[in-house]
Amino acid sequence: MASRTPERYFRTPVTAPGPLGGDMLRSFGTIRTDPLAFLEQMWTEHGDVVQFPIPSPPTYLISSPEAVDRVLRVNQRAYGKATIQYSSLSLVTGEGLLTADTGPWREQRRLVQPAFHHEQIEVIGDHVAKAAGHLNNQWGDLPDGMVVDVDAAMMHAALDVVGRALFGTDLSGDAQQLAQATLDALDVVVGRARNPLSPPRWFPSPGNRQLTASLKVLDRAVADMLNERRTRAVGVDRQPDMLDLLIEGAGGYPVAGDTRIRDQIITFLVAGHETVASALTWAWYLLDRDRAAMHTLQAEADSVLGNRAVTIDDYSRLPYARAVFDEALRLYPPAWLITRKALEPDVLDGHDVPAKSLIVISPWLVHRHPDEWHEPQVFNPNRFIDSPDTNRRGYLPFGRGPRMCIGRDFALVEGSLLLAAIARDWNFEAVDSAGVVASPLVTVRPRAGLPMRIVRRGPVNPQW
Repeated sequence: MASRTPERYFRTPVTAPGPLGGDMLRSFGTIRTDPLAFLEQMWTEHGDVVQFPIPSPPTYLISSPEAVDRVLRVNQRAYGKATIQYSSLSLVTGEGLLTADTGPWREQRRLVQPAFHHEQIEVIGDHVAKAAGHLNNQWGDLPDGMVVDVDAAMMHAALDVVGRALFGTDLSGDAQQLAQATLDALDVVVGRARNPLSPPRWFPSPGNRQLTASLKVLDRAVADMLNERRTRAVGVDRQPDMLDLLIEGAGGYPVAGDTRIRDQIITFLVAGHETVASALTWAWYLLDRDRAAMHTLQAEADSVLGNRAVTIDDYSRLPYARAVFDEALRLYPPAWLITRKALEPDVLDGHDVPAKSLIVISPWLVHRHPDEWHEPQVFNPNRFIDSPDTNRRGYLPFGRGPRMCIGRDFALVEGSLLLAAIARDWNFEAVDSAGVVASPLVTVRPRAGLPMRIVRRGPVNPQW
Protein backbone atom coordinates (compact mmCIF):
# COMPACT_ATOMS: atom_id res chain seq x y z
CA MET A 1 0.00 0.00 0.00
CA ALA A 2 1.83 3.08 -1.23
CA SER A 3 1.66 6.55 0.30
CA ARG A 4 0.05 9.21 -1.83
CA THR A 5 1.81 12.25 -3.15
CA PRO A 6 0.92 15.71 -1.78
CA GLU A 7 -2.50 16.78 -3.00
CA ARG A 8 -5.80 18.03 -1.68
CA TYR A 9 -9.00 16.30 -0.71
CA PHE A 10 -11.51 18.94 -1.69
CA ARG A 11 -10.25 21.87 0.43
CA THR A 12 -8.24 19.76 2.85
CA PRO A 13 -4.48 19.93 2.26
CA VAL A 14 -2.47 16.74 2.58
CA THR A 15 0.34 17.40 5.06
CA ALA A 16 1.46 13.86 5.96
CA PRO A 17 1.88 10.49 4.25
CA GLY A 18 -0.99 8.04 4.24
CA PRO A 19 -3.08 5.63 2.20
CA LEU A 20 -4.88 6.46 -1.01
CA GLY A 21 -8.66 6.60 -1.09
CA GLY A 22 -8.86 3.30 -2.97
CA ASP A 23 -6.65 1.65 -0.39
CA MET A 24 -9.00 2.79 2.35
CA LEU A 25 -12.00 1.36 0.54
CA ARG A 26 -10.26 -1.98 0.08
CA SER A 27 -9.39 -1.98 3.80
CA PHE A 28 -12.95 -1.28 4.91
CA GLY A 29 -13.56 -4.88 5.98
CA THR A 30 -10.41 -4.89 8.13
CA ILE A 31 -11.34 -1.51 9.63
CA ARG A 32 -14.68 -2.95 10.72
CA THR A 33 -13.54 -6.37 11.94
CA ASP A 34 -9.96 -5.80 13.13
CA PRO A 35 -9.21 -2.09 13.65
CA LEU A 36 -6.05 -2.87 15.62
CA ALA A 37 -4.58 -4.72 12.64
CA PHE A 38 -5.54 -1.83 10.36
CA LEU A 39 -3.89 0.76 12.60
CA GLU A 40 -0.74 -1.36 12.87
CA GLN A 41 -0.65 -1.64 9.08
CA MET A 42 -1.01 2.13 8.66
CA TRP A 43 1.76 2.78 11.17
CA THR A 44 4.08 0.19 9.63
CA GLU A 45 3.58 1.43 6.07
CA HIS A 46 3.36 5.19 6.55
CA GLY A 47 5.15 6.09 9.77
CA ASP A 48 4.45 7.93 13.00
CA VAL A 49 2.15 10.56 11.47
CA VAL A 50 -0.47 9.22 9.05
CA GLN A 51 -3.14 11.30 7.34
CA PHE A 52 -6.20 9.44 6.17
CA PRO A 53 -7.87 10.40 2.86
CA ILE A 54 -10.85 12.00 4.58
CA PRO A 55 -11.88 15.52 3.50
CA SER A 56 -13.62 16.54 6.70
CA PRO A 57 -12.38 16.64 9.32
CA PRO A 58 -8.69 16.21 8.43
CA THR A 59 -7.81 13.01 10.28
CA TYR A 60 -4.38 11.97 11.55
CA LEU A 61 -3.05 8.87 13.30
CA ILE A 62 -0.25 9.95 15.66
CA SER A 63 2.09 7.26 17.03
CA SER A 64 5.41 8.87 17.93
CA PRO A 65 5.83 9.20 21.72
CA GLU A 66 7.02 12.81 21.31
CA ALA A 67 4.03 13.91 19.23
CA VAL A 68 1.60 12.05 21.50
CA ASP A 69 3.14 13.78 24.50
CA ARG A 70 2.64 17.14 22.81
CA VAL A 71 -1.05 16.49 22.14
CA LEU A 72 -1.87 15.11 25.58
CA ARG A 73 0.48 17.13 27.80
CA VAL A 74 2.78 19.80 26.36
CA ASN A 75 0.18 21.57 24.21
CA GLN A 76 -2.94 19.99 25.66
CA ARG A 77 -4.86 23.28 25.79
CA ALA A 78 -4.91 23.26 21.98
CA TYR A 79 -6.90 20.01 21.91
CA GLY A 80 -10.43 19.17 23.08
CA LYS A 81 -12.58 16.06 23.48
CA ALA A 82 -15.49 17.02 21.19
CA THR A 83 -15.07 13.89 19.04
CA ILE A 84 -17.42 11.15 17.88
CA GLN A 85 -15.73 8.70 20.27
CA TYR A 86 -16.66 10.66 23.38
CA SER A 87 -19.99 11.79 21.97
CA SER A 88 -20.99 8.14 21.52
CA LEU A 89 -19.71 7.19 24.97
CA SER A 90 -21.74 10.00 26.54
CA LEU A 91 -24.91 8.11 25.55
CA VAL A 92 -24.02 5.85 28.49
CA THR A 93 -22.02 8.03 30.87
CA GLY A 94 -23.67 11.37 30.14
CA GLU A 95 -21.49 14.41 30.77
CA GLY A 96 -19.37 12.71 33.42
CA LEU A 97 -15.68 13.23 34.02
CA LEU A 98 -14.61 10.93 31.18
CA THR A 99 -16.47 12.69 28.38
CA ALA A 100 -16.79 16.28 29.63
CA ASP A 101 -14.88 18.88 27.65
CA THR A 102 -12.38 21.27 29.16
CA GLY A 103 -14.49 23.72 31.19
CA PRO A 104 -16.97 21.31 32.81
CA TRP A 105 -14.16 18.77 33.27
CA ARG A 106 -12.11 21.11 35.49
CA GLU A 107 -15.08 21.70 37.80
CA GLN A 108 -15.90 18.00 38.00
CA ARG A 109 -12.28 17.03 38.60
CA ARG A 110 -12.03 19.34 41.61
CA LEU A 111 -15.21 17.85 43.04
CA VAL A 112 -14.20 14.17 42.90
CA GLN A 113 -10.44 14.53 43.47
CA PRO A 114 -10.68 13.98 47.26
CA ALA A 115 -12.11 10.51 46.64
CA PHE A 116 -8.70 9.53 45.26
CA HIS A 117 -6.49 11.08 47.92
CA HIS A 118 -3.97 8.94 49.77
CA GLU A 119 -6.33 8.31 52.69
CA GLN A 120 -8.94 6.85 50.37
CA ILE A 121 -6.44 4.69 48.50
CA GLU A 122 -5.38 3.13 51.80
CA VAL A 123 -8.77 1.43 52.29
CA ILE A 124 -8.58 -0.42 48.97
CA GLY A 125 -6.78 -3.36 50.59
CA ASP A 126 -9.84 -4.24 52.67
CA HIS A 127 -12.11 -4.08 49.63
CA VAL A 128 -9.76 -6.24 47.56
CA ALA A 129 -9.60 -8.81 50.37
CA LYS A 130 -13.41 -9.02 50.43
CA ALA A 131 -13.63 -9.33 46.63
CA ALA A 132 -10.93 -12.03 46.58
CA GLY A 133 -12.70 -13.86 49.41
CA HIS A 134 -15.98 -13.73 47.53
CA LEU A 135 -14.27 -15.15 44.44
CA ASN A 136 -12.69 -17.92 46.53
CA ASN A 137 -16.08 -18.86 47.93
CA GLN A 138 -17.55 -19.11 44.44
CA TRP A 139 -14.67 -21.10 42.95
CA GLY A 140 -14.20 -23.19 46.10
CA ASP A 141 -17.52 -24.92 45.43
CA LEU A 142 -16.31 -26.09 42.02
CA PRO A 143 -14.34 -29.29 41.37
CA ASP A 144 -10.67 -28.92 40.49
CA GLY A 145 -10.16 -28.54 36.75
CA MET A 146 -13.50 -26.83 36.23
CA VAL A 147 -13.56 -24.38 33.32
CA VAL A 148 -14.61 -20.84 34.21
CA ASP A 149 -14.70 -17.62 32.23
CA VAL A 150 -11.91 -15.68 33.91
CA ASP A 151 -12.87 -12.55 31.98
CA ALA A 152 -16.33 -12.55 33.57
CA ALA A 153 -14.86 -13.35 36.99
CA MET A 154 -12.48 -10.39 36.81
CA MET A 155 -15.38 -8.12 35.80
CA HIS A 156 -17.32 -9.21 38.87
CA ALA A 157 -14.34 -8.86 41.23
CA ALA A 158 -13.47 -5.38 39.96
CA LEU A 159 -17.10 -4.30 40.19
CA ASP A 160 -17.16 -5.55 43.77
CA VAL A 161 -14.13 -3.39 44.65
CA VAL A 162 -15.45 -0.27 42.90
CA GLY A 163 -18.86 -0.54 44.52
CA ARG A 164 -17.42 -0.80 48.02
CA ALA A 165 -14.57 1.70 47.63
CA LEU A 166 -16.25 4.53 45.75
CA PHE A 167 -19.91 4.17 46.67
CA GLY A 168 -19.96 2.21 49.94
CA THR A 169 -22.22 -0.34 48.27
CA ASP A 170 -22.03 -4.12 48.06
CA LEU A 171 -22.62 -4.87 44.38
CA SER A 172 -21.52 -8.50 44.51
CA GLY A 173 -25.09 -9.79 44.33
CA ASP A 174 -25.82 -7.70 41.24
CA ALA A 175 -22.40 -8.10 39.63
CA GLN A 176 -23.46 -10.38 36.79
CA GLN A 177 -26.42 -8.21 35.79
CA LEU A 178 -24.46 -4.95 36.04
CA ALA A 179 -21.45 -6.33 34.17
CA GLN A 180 -23.66 -7.60 31.35
CA ALA A 181 -25.54 -4.30 31.17
CA THR A 182 -22.22 -2.49 30.94
CA LEU A 183 -20.98 -4.71 28.12
CA ASP A 184 -24.27 -4.48 26.22
CA ALA A 185 -24.31 -0.69 26.48
CA LEU A 186 -20.68 -0.35 25.39
CA ASP A 187 -21.28 -2.66 22.42
CA VAL A 188 -23.86 -0.17 21.17
CA VAL A 189 -21.47 2.72 21.78
CA VAL A 190 -18.82 1.05 19.64
CA GLY A 191 -21.30 0.37 16.87
CA ARG A 192 -22.43 3.99 16.78
CA ALA A 193 -18.87 5.30 16.81
CA ARG A 194 -17.96 3.10 13.83
CA ASN A 195 -21.10 3.82 11.82
CA PRO A 196 -21.66 7.45 10.79
CA LEU A 197 -25.17 6.51 9.61
CA SER A 198 -26.41 5.20 12.96
CA PRO A 199 -30.12 5.84 13.51
CA PRO A 200 -31.10 8.66 15.89
CA ARG A 201 -31.44 7.74 19.54
CA TRP A 202 -35.26 7.91 19.43
CA PHE A 203 -35.57 5.34 16.62
CA PRO A 204 -36.45 1.85 17.96
CA SER A 205 -33.58 0.03 16.26
CA PRO A 206 -32.20 -3.18 17.87
CA GLY A 207 -29.14 -1.28 19.08
CA ASN A 208 -31.20 1.53 20.60
CA ARG A 209 -33.49 -0.96 22.33
CA GLN A 210 -30.44 -2.76 23.74
CA LEU A 211 -29.00 0.53 24.97
CA THR A 212 -32.28 1.52 26.60
CA ALA A 213 -32.54 -1.81 28.43
CA SER A 214 -28.92 -1.58 29.63
CA LEU A 215 -29.32 1.98 30.87
CA LYS A 216 -32.39 0.97 32.86
CA VAL A 217 -30.28 -1.58 34.74
CA LEU A 218 -27.46 0.91 35.39
CA ASP A 219 -29.82 3.73 36.36
CA ARG A 220 -31.64 1.43 38.76
CA ALA A 221 -28.30 0.63 40.42
CA VAL A 222 -27.67 4.36 40.85
CA ALA A 223 -31.12 4.87 42.38
CA ASP A 224 -30.53 1.98 44.78
CA MET A 225 -27.20 3.48 45.88
CA LEU A 226 -28.80 6.84 46.60
CA ASN A 227 -31.75 5.29 48.44
CA GLU A 228 -29.38 3.21 50.58
CA ARG A 229 -27.30 6.28 51.39
CA ARG A 230 -30.40 8.24 52.39
CA THR A 231 -31.36 5.59 54.95
CA ARG A 232 -27.86 4.99 56.30
CA ALA A 233 -27.43 6.00 59.94
CA VAL A 234 -25.89 9.43 60.33
CA GLY A 235 -22.88 10.09 62.48
CA VAL A 236 -20.94 6.99 61.39
CA ASP A 237 -17.23 7.65 61.77
CA ARG A 238 -15.75 6.97 58.33
CA GLN A 239 -13.93 8.65 55.50
CA PRO A 240 -16.35 10.23 53.00
CA ASP A 241 -16.46 8.27 49.75
CA MET A 242 -17.15 9.52 46.25
CA LEU A 243 -20.90 9.25 46.69
CA ASP A 244 -20.73 11.59 49.70
CA LEU A 245 -18.68 14.08 47.69
CA LEU A 246 -21.08 13.98 44.74
CA ILE A 247 -24.11 14.48 46.95
CA GLU A 248 -22.46 17.38 48.76
CA GLY A 249 -21.28 18.95 45.49
CA ALA A 250 -24.79 18.77 44.04
CA GLY A 251 -26.24 20.52 47.08
CA GLY A 252 -27.91 17.42 48.47
CA TYR A 253 -29.73 14.39 47.13
CA PRO A 254 -30.89 14.89 43.53
CA VAL A 255 -34.49 15.31 42.58
CA ALA A 256 -35.95 13.16 39.84
CA GLY A 257 -34.31 13.94 36.54
CA ASP A 258 -31.19 15.53 38.05
CA THR A 259 -28.35 14.03 36.03
CA ARG A 260 -25.32 15.51 37.78
CA ILE A 261 -24.82 12.71 40.27
CA ARG A 262 -26.11 10.03 37.91
CA ASP A 263 -23.55 10.85 35.20
CA GLN A 264 -20.59 10.69 37.58
CA ILE A 265 -21.74 7.46 39.23
CA ILE A 266 -22.28 5.75 35.88
CA THR A 267 -18.92 7.03 34.63
CA PHE A 268 -17.00 5.54 37.54
CA LEU A 269 -19.17 2.45 37.77
CA VAL A 270 -18.52 1.63 34.11
CA ALA A 271 -14.97 2.92 33.62
CA GLY A 272 -13.83 2.00 37.12
CA HIS A 273 -14.37 -1.72 36.76
CA GLU A 274 -14.22 -2.34 33.01
CA THR A 275 -10.63 -1.10 32.61
CA VAL A 276 -9.16 -2.92 35.63
CA ALA A 277 -11.01 -6.11 34.73
CA SER A 278 -9.66 -5.99 31.18
CA ALA A 279 -6.06 -5.65 32.41
CA LEU A 280 -6.48 -8.47 34.93
CA THR A 281 -7.93 -10.78 32.28
CA TRP A 282 -5.01 -10.18 29.94
CA ALA A 283 -2.57 -10.62 32.82
CA TRP A 284 -3.86 -14.19 33.39
CA TYR A 285 -3.70 -14.85 29.65
CA LEU A 286 -0.08 -13.67 29.47
CA LEU A 287 0.93 -15.53 32.62
CA ASP A 288 -0.55 -18.74 31.24
CA ARG A 289 1.72 -18.39 28.23
CA ASP A 290 4.75 -17.70 30.43
CA ARG A 291 4.71 -20.25 33.24
CA ALA A 292 8.00 -18.98 34.68
CA ALA A 293 6.42 -15.57 35.21
CA MET A 294 3.37 -17.22 36.80
CA HIS A 295 5.59 -19.14 39.22
CA THR A 296 7.50 -15.97 40.10
CA LEU A 297 4.23 -14.16 40.86
CA GLN A 298 2.98 -17.06 42.98
CA ALA A 299 6.26 -17.33 44.89
CA GLU A 300 6.10 -13.62 45.71
CA ALA A 301 2.47 -13.90 46.81
CA ASP A 302 3.25 -16.96 48.97
CA SER A 303 6.16 -15.19 50.64
CA VAL A 304 4.35 -11.90 51.31
CA LEU A 305 0.81 -13.04 52.06
CA GLY A 306 1.29 -16.43 53.66
CA ASN A 307 -2.18 -17.68 54.62
CA ARG A 308 -3.71 -14.34 55.54
CA ALA A 309 -5.85 -11.88 53.61
CA VAL A 310 -4.17 -9.22 51.52
CA THR A 311 -3.80 -5.70 52.99
CA ILE A 312 -2.80 -2.31 51.65
CA ASP A 313 0.57 -2.65 53.41
CA ASP A 314 1.38 -5.53 51.06
CA TYR A 315 1.34 -3.30 47.98
CA SER A 316 4.90 -2.05 48.44
CA ARG A 317 6.07 -5.63 49.08
CA LEU A 318 4.60 -6.98 45.83
CA PRO A 319 6.79 -5.38 43.13
CA TYR A 320 6.46 -8.31 40.74
CA ALA A 321 2.66 -8.29 40.94
CA ARG A 322 2.75 -4.57 40.11
CA ALA A 323 5.19 -5.25 37.25
CA VAL A 324 2.92 -7.96 35.81
CA PHE A 325 -0.03 -5.59 35.96
CA ASP A 326 1.98 -2.80 34.31
CA GLU A 327 3.14 -5.12 31.55
CA ALA A 328 -0.41 -6.36 30.92
CA LEU A 329 -1.49 -2.71 30.66
CA ARG A 330 1.32 -2.09 28.19
CA LEU A 331 0.55 -4.99 25.86
CA TYR A 332 -3.22 -4.79 26.20
CA PRO A 333 -4.07 -1.20 27.15
CA PRO A 334 -7.79 -1.16 28.00
CA ALA A 335 -8.25 2.29 26.46
CA TRP A 336 -6.78 1.33 23.09
CA LEU A 337 -7.96 4.52 21.35
CA ILE A 338 -7.75 8.17 22.39
CA THR A 339 -9.11 10.97 20.22
CA ARG A 340 -8.78 14.72 20.32
CA LYS A 341 -10.03 17.65 18.24
CA ALA A 342 -7.43 20.27 17.31
CA LEU A 343 -8.72 23.65 18.48
CA GLU A 344 -5.99 25.53 16.61
CA PRO A 345 -3.26 24.75 14.07
CA ASP A 346 -0.27 22.80 15.35
CA VAL A 347 2.84 21.01 14.10
CA LEU A 348 3.37 17.36 15.05
CA ASP A 349 6.66 15.70 14.14
CA GLY A 350 7.21 18.33 11.45
CA HIS A 351 3.76 17.93 9.89
CA ASP A 352 1.25 20.78 9.83
CA VAL A 353 -2.05 19.88 11.48
CA PRO A 354 -4.94 22.24 10.66
CA ALA A 355 -7.43 23.46 13.23
CA LYS A 356 -10.51 21.21 13.60
CA SER A 357 -8.45 18.12 12.73
CA LEU A 358 -9.30 14.81 14.36
CA ILE A 359 -6.29 13.35 16.13
CA VAL A 360 -6.29 9.58 16.67
CA ILE A 361 -3.85 8.11 19.20
CA SER A 362 -3.63 4.39 19.89
CA PRO A 363 -1.78 3.38 23.08
CA TRP A 364 -1.71 -0.09 21.49
CA LEU A 365 0.79 1.31 18.94
CA VAL A 366 2.64 3.69 21.25
CA HIS A 367 3.23 0.84 23.71
CA ARG A 368 4.91 -1.09 20.89
CA HIS A 369 7.12 1.75 19.66
CA PRO A 370 10.74 0.59 19.31
CA ASP A 371 12.05 4.04 20.28
CA GLU A 372 10.63 3.51 23.78
CA TRP A 373 10.60 -0.24 24.34
CA HIS A 374 13.15 -3.04 23.92
CA GLU A 375 11.53 -6.06 22.25
CA PRO A 376 8.14 -4.38 22.52
CA GLN A 377 6.11 -7.43 21.45
CA VAL A 378 7.53 -9.61 24.25
CA PHE A 379 5.77 -10.08 27.60
CA ASN A 380 8.47 -9.16 30.11
CA PRO A 381 7.36 -7.90 33.52
CA ASN A 382 11.00 -7.46 34.52
CA ARG A 383 11.21 -4.38 32.30
CA PHE A 384 9.19 -2.61 35.02
CA ILE A 385 11.48 -3.96 37.74
CA ASP A 386 14.72 -2.96 35.98
CA SER A 387 13.36 0.40 34.78
CA PRO A 388 10.24 1.20 36.82
CA ASP A 389 9.61 4.67 35.37
CA THR A 390 5.98 4.45 34.28
CA ASN A 391 5.83 8.18 33.58
CA ARG A 392 7.76 7.77 30.34
CA ARG A 393 6.25 9.26 27.18
CA GLY A 394 5.61 5.87 25.62
CA TYR A 395 3.44 4.53 28.45
CA LEU A 396 -0.12 5.81 28.59
CA PRO A 397 -2.63 3.15 29.69
CA PHE A 398 -4.33 5.88 31.73
CA GLY A 399 -3.72 8.68 29.26
CA ARG A 400 -1.22 11.45 29.88
CA GLY A 401 -1.09 15.05 31.00
CA PRO A 402 -3.78 16.92 32.97
CA ARG A 403 -6.53 14.58 31.75
CA MET A 404 -4.77 11.43 32.89
CA CYS A 405 -7.31 9.07 34.47
CA ILE A 406 -8.05 10.26 37.99
CA GLY A 407 -8.28 6.64 39.14
CA ARG A 408 -4.76 5.66 38.03
CA ASP A 409 -3.34 4.99 41.50
CA PHE A 410 -6.57 3.32 42.59
CA ALA A 411 -6.40 0.96 39.60
CA LEU A 412 -2.72 0.11 40.06
CA VAL A 413 -3.17 -0.77 43.73
CA GLU A 414 -6.38 -2.70 43.09
CA GLY A 415 -5.00 -4.64 40.13
CA SER A 416 -1.71 -5.56 41.83
CA LEU A 417 -3.35 -6.71 45.06
CA LEU A 418 -5.99 -8.75 43.23
CA LEU A 419 -3.33 -10.45 41.11
CA ALA A 420 -1.34 -11.46 44.19
CA ALA A 421 -4.37 -12.56 46.22
CA ILE A 422 -5.76 -14.73 43.42
CA ALA A 423 -2.37 -16.13 42.31
CA ARG A 424 -1.65 -17.23 45.89
CA ASP A 425 -4.74 -19.45 45.90
CA TRP A 426 -5.28 -20.62 42.32
CA ASN A 427 -3.61 -22.15 39.29
CA PHE A 428 -4.91 -21.39 35.81
CA GLU A 429 -4.63 -23.05 32.43
CA ALA A 430 -6.23 -21.63 29.29
CA VAL A 431 -8.50 -24.00 27.40
CA ASP A 432 -7.38 -22.65 24.02
CA SER A 433 -4.70 -19.99 24.45
CA ALA A 434 -3.97 -19.85 20.72
CA GLY A 435 -7.61 -19.14 19.96
CA VAL A 436 -7.90 -16.06 22.16
CA VAL A 437 -8.52 -12.98 19.99
CA ALA A 438 -8.26 -9.38 21.19
CA SER A 439 -11.46 -7.51 20.40
CA PRO A 440 -11.08 -3.72 20.52
CA LEU A 441 -14.42 -2.47 21.75
CA VAL A 442 -14.47 0.45 24.22
CA THR A 443 -11.75 -1.54 25.96
CA VAL A 444 -9.66 -4.39 24.59
CA ARG A 445 -11.21 -7.67 25.71
CA PRO A 446 -11.00 -11.30 24.53
CA ARG A 447 -13.66 -11.79 21.88
CA ALA A 448 -15.17 -14.93 23.41
CA GLY A 449 -14.14 -14.45 27.01
CA LEU A 450 -11.20 -16.29 28.56
CA PRO A 451 -12.16 -19.87 29.49
CA MET A 452 -9.56 -21.36 31.84
CA ARG A 453 -9.31 -24.44 34.02
CA ILE A 454 -8.84 -23.55 37.67
CA VAL A 455 -7.24 -25.68 40.38
CA ARG A 456 -6.82 -24.64 44.00
CA ARG A 457 -3.15 -24.52 44.91
CA GLY A 458 -1.76 -26.85 47.56
CA PRO A 459 1.62 -27.98 48.83
CA VAL A 460 1.85 -30.56 46.04
CA ASN A 461 -0.10 -30.32 42.82
CA PRO A 462 1.30 -32.63 40.14
CA GLN A 463 -1.21 -31.40 37.56
CA TRP A 464 0.75 -28.16 37.13
